[in-house]
Amino acid sequence: MSGFSATLGHRSYEFADLRVLLAKATPLRSGDVLAGIAAGSAEERVAAQLCLADVPLERFLTDMVVPWEDDAVTRLILERHDPVAFASVRALTVGELRDWLLDYDTDAAALSAVAAGLTPEMVAAVSKLMGNQDLILVASKCAVVTAFRSTIGLPGRMAVRLQPNHPTDDLRGVAASIVDGLLYGCGDAVIGVNPVSDSPARCRELLDLLDGLIHEYAIPTQGCVLAHLTTTLRCMDRGAPVDLVFQSIAGTEATNRSFGITLELLAEAHAAARELGRGTVGEQAMYFETGQGSSLSAGAHHGVDQQTLEARAYGVARAFDPLLVNSVVGFIGPEYLATGKQVIRAGLEDHFCGKVLGLPMGCDVCYTNHMDVDQDDMDSLLTLLAVAGCNFVIAVPGADDVMLGYQSLSFHDAQYARQVLGLRPAPEFEDWLTGQGLLGTDGRLVMPPARHALLADPSGRPSSALPPG
Repeated sequence: MSGFSATLGHRSYEFADLRVLLAKATPLRSGDVLAGIAAGSAEERVAAQLCLADVPLERFLTDMVVPWEDDAVTRLILERHDPVAFASVRALTVGELRDWLLDYDTDAAALSAVAAGLTPEMVAAVSKLMGNQDLILVASKCAVVTAFRSTIGLPGRMAVRLQPNHPTDDLRGVAASIVDGLLYGCGDAVIGVNPVSDSPARCRELLDLLDGLIHEYAIPTQGCVLAHLTTTLRCMDRGAPVDLVFQSIAGTEATNRSFGITLELLAEAHAAARELGRGTVGEQAMYFETGQGSSLSAGAHHGVDQQTLEARAYGVARAFDPLLVNSVVGFIGPEYLATGKQVIRAGLEDHFCGKVLGLPMGCDVCYTNHMDVDQDDMDSLLTLLAVAGCNFVIAVPGADDVMLGYQSLSFHDAQYARQVLGLRPAPEFEDWLTGQGLLGTDGRLVMPPARHALLADPSGRPSSALPPG
């Protein structure tokens, strides 16, 4: 197909194909510079954005950024494209799609109706023409509701993943962090542990701990040990209490293979999780994490910009009806997102793209300590995402994940967002918190007495759900 060209002032710019155009139109980030595909100047970026605005959406169905014959993700995206859902926007250009998304009359129902007709590349393209406030406004209009033991994504609510990681997988340390998070009203999205060891035996111990706590205290939430998918399948084969199946995914077949997975393996795990039938208010049992830059790290980016590849990962996710999807926005490091401004922009892009594609998007608002980012940047991104209607965020004790070695949100950060915007937990979890005396009818957290059942049984002994020690 023909390329693209634009003239600004006395200078002309040429873009060989859609892949190049998308990369040059992307707001500046260090990963695309590292890959050698970023615009060489702000003027070239504007020229690319002007060209991109005039590209018909239909072109994205024939001009693939990663060739169909080379990539299973591309084939999945095309095979699952819904032409009926696409019909209402079929005649639009990328710029006209932006106008339609921002229109007063484009509401949650309209966005939901068109989601299956939009490819990840279309949504990535339109995000490149949008300012931060545009990304926030459109995402805030999207409603994506999922359920397992709690219902996530309802209007006026924001859930929290309670992440009780421990540097040695010590069970009592994990349990202590869980109790700490529950007292702050966190855990309605999932209680999700990243294990130090991926061994089935250790993962089984952690699964038993989560299952014991959830059932002893009748907590309406789900547990997840974020082991590799193959480890979780082995645990399931041995009768372990698996609620959600977790896996990191990416936007190219080669990157997913570097993660040790294929689309067929994801389908097998999805079927196995559904067969267990452990949900009570729903049966969505998959949990996916993503992050800009993973394909470049794997040498599997095909010359495509990292934000477009991130959107393609969402094309993988929506094929498996997940309960939760989140971008771990600043985890990979400064090679891909170097500054607070880049992290904030990426977080808003990821949330927007996932929501418009019909996914239950959350975010790990995070950074590593060798980036030019600080906790003020995280406060800003948390606030912007909460305004944008983010389904859930991730919180760890003290905002410092001592196992993974990065900075995230704390339990009280999540409570801040709920308080400042009047957001509430998932309804089933809110009722449980109120029944436990941990949340007042006015929505305020309540300090429990020292002998609260969550801390000790009436005899003063540790709960039987906690490991001995």
